[in-house]
Amino acid sequence: MAEIKYSSIGRRKTSTARVTLSKGNGLITVNKKPVDTYFPRETLRMIIRQPLELTGMTGKLDVSAKVEGGGPTGQAGALRHGIARALTSLDSDLRPKLKKEGFITRDPREKERKKYGQKGARKRFQFSKR
Repeated sequence: MAEIKYSSIGRRKTSTARVTLSKGNGLITVNKKPVDTYFPRETLRMIIRQPLELTGMTGKLDVSAKVEGGGPTGQAGALRHGIARALTSLDSDLRPKLKKEGFITRDPREKERKKYGQKGARKRFQFSKR
């Protein structure tokens, strides 16, 4: 019999994470590398593990993910979102707990575009009276 896998897509900023959960011993792989190698910062690894720790699945599931776009923080957020969504497809009873912590909701914050006649999105060029 084939192993049961649960997959999902998570997004944050311009990053997308395709996540696959399977029965295992808690191994997290990102783009075919161990999570400790791919995300050297401990805070990012903590963000990724949050949904698994909240649901008590830390040592029970293997996480395999393909992450594209954005920077490290956006990718970690996308991965957390993807893991949370995959956990709900695994067991729908976990949804209220994950929803309460805000892991199911996609973070809608995006970079604001630069406006013409300005230095950036909000910053203006220096004003000179004379």
